[in-house]
Amino acid sequence: MDFRIDQDSENIVSEATRLASRYDDEYWSERDEGHEFPWEYYNDFAAGGWLGVLVPSEYGGAGLGVVAAGMLLRAVATSAGAMNAASTLHLSIFGMGPVIHHGSEEMKRRYLPPTASGELHVSFGVTEDDAGTDTSRIRTSAVRDGDRWIANGKKVWNTKAQQAQKILLLARTTPREECKRPYDGMTLFLADLDRQHCEIREIPKLGRNAVNSNEVFINDLPILDEDVVGEVGRGFYHLLDGINPERIVIAAEAVGIGRRAIECASRYACERVVFDRPIGANQAIAHPLADSYSELEAADLMWQKAAWAYDAGERDVGALANMAKLRAGEASFRACDRALQTFGGFGYAKEYHVERYWRESRLMRIAPVSNEMALNYVAEHVLKLPRSY
Repeated sequence: MDFRIDQDSENIVSEATRLASRYDDEYWSERDEGHEFPWEYYNDFAAGGWLGVLVPSEYGGAGLGVVAAGMLLRAVATSAGAMNAASTLHLSIFGMGPVIHHGSEEMKRRYLPPTASGELHVSFGVTEDDAGTDTSRIRTSAVRDGDRWIANGKKVWNTKAQQAQKILLLARTTPREECKRPYDGMTLFLADLDRQHCEIREIPKLGRNAVNSNEVFINDLPILDEDVVGEVGRGFYHLLDGINPERIVIAAEAVGIGRRAIECASRYACERVVFDRPIGANQAIAHPLADSYSELEAADLMWQKAAWAYDAGERDVGALANMAKLRAGEASFRACDRALQTFGGFGYAKEYHVERYWRESRLMRIAPVSNEMALNYVAEHVLKLPRSY
């Protein structure tokens, strides 16, 4: 077993780190407080071709795998931008997975090149407030009308809907009660996010405010047949090629944010002198930071294993993806919390930025799936315990 990082991965990390380092804590604090999308940062990464890391080379991308995407996004999240920086890019990277794996040739040729170049912004339209994590109970519907579909409903937590031209929309095309299985009868569309038929409202939230999260109200949205991703009625299963990579790269990002926080706290603990010695000499400071560092290292191996399994076409990737996200999310928040504690009262001040890392790392325990649901998945699908929900 060889744990060495290959040269390609080292190059990805080095270049991503170089680009991200152009944007310091002050830049990200201003964007976060002003709720301003970081266009300069986004355009820098788009110009470098990084948004097409997963897009096959025949459609203008790099044709690499989830391991490479995770390396890229972990490096980005280790920068001053933390989750804001990662979220600016990651939907463009993993969000089109269902199109890559299940879209028609015409759809791929039309939409993957502008995805790779950064010209096309796509928002995920899956979650609904009254369905939550039980995706089988979504109410957004699409009804056939001649050679097109008409969609109605509401979606929540749509990232980048303010910038997006398209929405990867999951809708019921067959009522749940008429389906053999609960997750049958849903269809995935790459629909126009037409403002004449879609009202977009930003959701005020705790952190990661440089990248907007939204409610989307859909009223008689027309969708062409050619915008169906894969097979009608199998949209949920096609969606898994976006969901599993999402959980894996989110785990990589969580590791990056945790590392950023530990690095800042360790530097402060070496510089801050109280009672005539650096506070880092005290085990009450040193041990929590060392413990979190070790947890992050373990989580780093977990997401890489899950990414390798996905890229290799292994079965049961869902369990690895959920466990990677679970372990990394917990380790990241604990690291950020301990970093904030290291700064004492100054940790609560925006001047030192650890409070921003802390706010952004908290998201990792909720999204894109709650840690409780990740545990449910492992209990049911790995340990074969009775379903608890």
